[in-house]
Amino acid sequence: DHRGVTHQPSGPHQRGRTVHMSSAVTVASSPALSSRISVRGASLSRRDAARPVARRRPGATSASGMKVAVTGAGGRTGSLCMKLLAQSPEFAPPRGLVRSDKSAGKVKKLLGAESDAECVIGDVSDAASCRALCEGCDGLVILTSAVPKPKIASLLVAIVSKILPWMDAKRPEFYFPDEGRPELVDWAYQKNQIDAAKAAGVKKVVLVSSMGGTQIDNFLNTMGDGNILLWKRKAEMYLKASGLDYAIVHPGGLLDKEGGKRELLAGLDDSLLSGDRRSVPRADVARVAVACLTLAEARNVSFDLASREEGEGSGATT
Repeated sequence: DHRGVTHQPSGPHQRGRTVHMSSAVTVASSPALSSRISVRGASLSRRDAARPVARRRPGATSASGMKVAVTGAGGRTGSLCMKLLAQSPEFAPPRGLVRSDKSAGKVKKLLGAESDAECVIGDVSDAASCRALCEGCDGLVILTSAVPKPKIASLLVAIVSKILPWMDAKRPEFYFPDEGRPELVDWAYQKNQIDAAKAAGVKKVVLVSSMGGTQIDNFLNTMGDGNILLWKRKAEMYLKASGLDYAIVHPGGLLDKEGGKRELLAGLDDSLLSGDRRSVPRADVARVAVACLTLAEARNVSFDLASREEGEGSGATT
């Protein structure tokens, strides 16, 4: 979510506040998350896993907790982060970056009329706006990503190839809009956010990236010839070299399922991709991202995240 006008730094928290700026970032916070994350194909210590985070009573707010900015707050995962942050006693009302008033309205509806969370309309492509947005924030959750779009004609061909038995199966083709290319969104604009966080004295950056970054020939890199995972990894390396306290989460395929219902699996260097459990609910990604903001064990770590099916393993990671 990003595109906008001029910045107004947030003063005292104002309920339901929406401000416009030429670029922005968002806040996130999460409920309880245990350190019981299974490891598959890798050896992770408790230092690499998430531990419990206190949960706030619904509707309660904290004006003195950790102030977090969240980019991509209007997205499906970003809005879940906003909700978790708004409900946690460890965090001040979050500040979320969205692209439009319409998107801001959706986030506010999700959080409820009593929420003190801010929605900022802006664009992470503008470095000055990113710096202005991060002012006064203790944490930053980066949830921006390039999104490929399908070529309509190729979709039709793919559908027909499944219907006609004599045709070879065809995959849809994808493209990235000029201003939405991975080289920009996943590298240059994430660099803007990291630089802004450093300049503003942000204490912790959580970057939600993607699994598959060690595989140059991964299918995601072929979509729209965007090499999206390579650009994501470049941003990760830049964050690691920045001197900022960081946590990098590589989720597998994102599921629109309820969180807190599955056993979570953590791994390293795409080891989870060799198994048959390579996806994870967005809600659980949001929980882990928020937990990483305050956990001492989540300092300067990078890990992959997936989940078992409901009912599998030793029970849900709560």
